[in-house]
Amino acid sequence: MNQPAALASRPAGDAKYTRGAALPALLASRIVILDGAMGTMIQRYKLDEAAYRGKGGSERFRDYPRDIKGNNELLSLTQPQIISEIHEQYLAAGADIIETNTFGATTVAQDDYGMGDLAIEMNVESAKLARAACEKYSTPDKPRFAAGAIGPTPKTASISPDVNDPGARNVTFEELRRAYYEQAKALMDGGCDLFLVETIFDTLNAKAALFALDQLFEDTGENLPIMISGTVTDASGRILSGQTVEAFWNSLRHAKPLTFGLNCALGAALMRPYIAELAKLCDTYVSCYPNAGLPNPMSDTGFDETPADTSGLLKEFASAGLVNVAGGCCGTTPEHIAAIAKALAGIKPRRWPGQYREAA
Repeated sequence: MNQPAALASRPAGDAKYTRGAALPALLASRIVILDGAMGTMIQRYKLDEAAYRGKGGSERFRDYPRDIKGNNELLSLTQPQIISEIHEQYLAAGADIIETNTFGATTVAQDDYGMGDLAIEMNVESAKLARAACEKYSTPDKPRFAAGAIGPTPKTASISPDVNDPGARNVTFEELRRAYYEQAKALMDGGCDLFLVETIFDTLNAKAALFALDQLFEDTGENLPIMISGTVTDASGRILSGQTVEAFWNSLRHAKPLTFGLNCALGAALMRPYIAELAKLCDTYVSCYPNAGLPNPMSDTGFDETPADTSGLLKEFASAGLVNVAGGCCGTTPEHIAAIAKALAGIKPRRWPGQYREAA
């Protein structure tokens, strides 16, 4: 398949970023800390259906005809103070980058709740909340950045949802592109500093997101850094749509991301060989933000690893020269992020061959 013209036109490296321009220099100087799980933190508030509708604050959705408990992205509209509190807890723990509460804020995902028409508003308001928190905690010596979180959607463009019809699809590339463009434009309007295309399980979905971002940059004249992060779903070392880590990198490297890495899935211990592989392959910065181990429904966070466990594993990654960005995914909390920031402080960031030549 021919590469779309827009993707081929991406500027090289980190040139001419209109936002997040300080990130490349920061990444070259030290390991950058990403925040932890939003969903895990929301669970701590034990919100019921009424709370998701806005009880105690806005009651805009009091009479909404469908159950909406679990629609975490809606909380940016109905319980914005909670989302702000979570952002600030991660910033206080030492995060340099926080993610907007928009993992599922595309029309494709929100249609499951009948709220696709609210996607733009969700993204704008979520970006404003994250940006405000960053401004509150930023200092000249430690700037903070709001990453517009772009999740994979609950649909896959590469895999049939029907085992009896391999050719069937429940979403098209164009539907994904439109949804991602709308989301990204709203995040940009809300003030995000960069984009994070994350938890990628289908590279074709990610290509739709990256194509949409490139078109947005052309349309607006702005160029924001992009972080890309996939998820290895089992011990075979492949993402769900079947690609190895090396194939995954080669399929998306044309987008010239500022960072490329892995998140979620197996937890740090089982993720190590795949991060090590990326560290050898990538001519850009490598990120790693794993789950707090494997799922355990009996645990308070749903995962077993303590802050000491997760930070100890990531310290080993950093000491081995494998990472430039470290943080947490499902099951991680501000306590995990504080432990990671402390454990990785002073460890030199990963370098790759030709890095200084490219910078010159």
